[in-house]
Formats: sequence, structure tokens, C-alpha cells
Amino acid sequence: MLELTPSGALGTLYVVATPIGNLGDITQRALAVLKSVDLVAAEDTRHSGQLLSRLGIAVKFVALHEHNEQRATPYLIADLQAGKNVALITDAGTPAISDPGTLLVAAAHEAGIRVVPVPGASAVVCALSAAGIYAPNWLFYGFLPAKASHRRDALAQLKTLPYTLIFYEAPHRIMGCVADLAVVLDGDRRITFARELTKLFESIHSLPLAEASDWLAADTNRQKGEFVLIVEGAKAVEDNAEQQHLRDTLTILLEELPLKQAAHIAAKLTGIKKNTCYKLALSMRDDVDEEEN
Repeated sequence: MLELTPSGALGTLYVVATPIGNLGDITQRALAVLKSVDLVAAEDTRHSGQLLSRLGIAVKFVALHEHNEQRATPYLIADLQAGKNVALITDAGTPAISDPGTLLVAAAHEAGIRVVPVPGASAVVCALSAAGIYAPNWLFYGFLPAKASHRRDALAQLKTLPYTLIFYEAPHRIMGCVADLAVVLDGDRRITFARELTKLFESIHSLPLAEASDWLAADTNRQKGEFVLIVEGAKAVEDNAEQQHLRDTLTILLEELPLKQAAHIAAKLTGIKKNTCYKLALSMRDDVDEEEN
């Protein structure tokens, strides 16, 4: 339930997630907040007006989008300071995540106004949860630059990161974006296309990055809709000189000593962790056994 603002007190800014497609994904808490606030700050008042009308909610709107956020924020802060409760929403999903709202939220904190997140749909989390990718560490980048040269520069900075990379992309840029991904990153990496999530034509498809442009071009329908792109991270780059030194050391030790003892001595000689030495020694022994068989 939404707490009423006491007379003379500051209002509360509610950051409210709305569905990214399927209206059934609106939460009960989001409905309660949107019905009770004095004002809704929306990225597109016409789009949000239709959404809230379908949900049976009538409320006063004010526009807050990328072109007017700097100008509109002081007025909304004044409303909050006057005791009004304000809900911040975006066209779809969670506000201030690759969408407007960050300036307003920061200004509210600066003014001592309570900011309350009302969680719900998020395309990036939705896509990752259904991609089937083991990604304990991942980086959400958002939208890459629209200009090809800037996009490639941005990707070059991400190329060596070992984390799963997640991007948003629009349909009119998807072909160019995927082509640049394949050029700058390793084509052997896998990419997952999560398209039109929670909507009628929702699709999730994975394939090697080197094959992605041809796959998109084979059917123009695959190029339509809003995309979440999930790209496998870079393989861990080992220090080749250090690795070779360890391998040479283990080769000598394994000729005279049991595996565990050889790994223990190699760790002392090289300064490399004992567990790393043991794993390499084990793989070297297995390789020898396979050759002999």
C-alpha cells in the first residue's frame, strides 16, 4: 500500500517498472502506487496514457524524456517538496536503465526526498534468465553508439573483458551492430538474440557470432522488434611466458616425481598457486596417457 504523505511533509518519488510488452507483468504494488500518486512523470505521455487507461488508471501526467529532463526536473522537485507524490515511469520496463530518469532521481536524493523503487519488468534480466548462458559475471552496456566508427571504438574497449556482454539494440541498427560485433569481437563467440520479449512474436535464438549476420539476413522478420543481444565474454588470456615456464618445469619434475609432489615443488619454484600447478600437471599426465594409448 502507498503511504499517504503527511501534511507539510516532502512527497515521495516512486520509480515504477511497467511491462515491456505483456500487460499481465504489471505488479500489484505498481498498480497501487500508480493509482495513488498525485502525478506521473512519463517518457511519452501519450504512450503511457494509453497503458494506464488499459489498466483502468486515470492520473495527471507530465513529460520527462531525454530532451527535456534537465528542464523538467526542477519543477518536479518543487512538486515533491510541496508534498506531492510522484511516480516515474518509462515507455517500457524499469526507468533510468537506458531510459530517462537518472537526473530526476539524483536530484531527489540531493534534495533529501525519499526515492522508492517499485521493481518489475526489465528486458536485460528477462533476456539473461531465458538465454541458458552460464554467466555469473556479466556486463550490461545498454545501447552502443549509433555511428559505426564510434560503435567499433566502444566494442574495442570491451573486447578483452571476460564477462558476458549485454546490449540493447533497435531494429534499424541491428544489421550494422551485429556486423561490427563480428568484426571487432571473436567470431567464435556465441551471441543470443532475445527479440520482442513478452510480446506476440517473442523469440530467443543463439548461434556463433560469425554466422549471425547471415542468419539475420535470411529472414527480414528476424530484424524486426526491440533486441537484447547477449554475447559471450572473451576467453581468459593466460600469460604465455609464465605458462610455458611452468609447463617446462613440470615436464622435468614429472619425469622423476609423483604428480602431487611435482606440483608442490613447481609451485615453490615458480610462485604460481599450487592448485594451478596441480591442474596443469594433471592435464599433462592425461595428455601423455592418451598418446601412449
